[in-house]
Amino acid sequence: MQRYFTITQLTQEFDITTRTLRFYEAQGLVTPQRRGRQRLYTPGDRTRIKLILRGKRLGFSLAEVKELIGMYGSAPGEAGQLRLLMEKISARRDELLEKQRDIELTLLELEEVEAGALARMEELSPVSSEEGH
Repeated sequence: MQRYFTITQLTQEFDITTRTLRFYEAQGLVTPQRRGRQRLYTPGDRTRIKLILRGKRLGFSLAEVKELIGMYGSAPGEAGQLRLLMEKISARRDELLEKQRDIELTLLELEEVEAGALARMEELSPVSSEEGH
């Protein structure tokens, strides 16, 4: 296993910008070592980047991701960490289901408005069979 990763290696592997990686560093999510001006990331930093990106894909805020990552180095132990993770997952699922219901209602409303508009257009346009006579 590799001891250190450069910023270039990680940005290419995860398809992120150096600015993003530096932002994660500024937020205290990763703590690369410095060799002169070069940043050297540990396998642990690499794992945290992977977790950050997964959390973002799942819709967690960066603060929530930081909280979840931070739990692994402290109390309340693994059971407590897993409970907190499950609470976050449940809350995120509820939020997404509510958004899904809102989208479904909006789509139904759009269909109703579209049907009304089409019906009105038919009322306003001359009947094609009358045009030919």
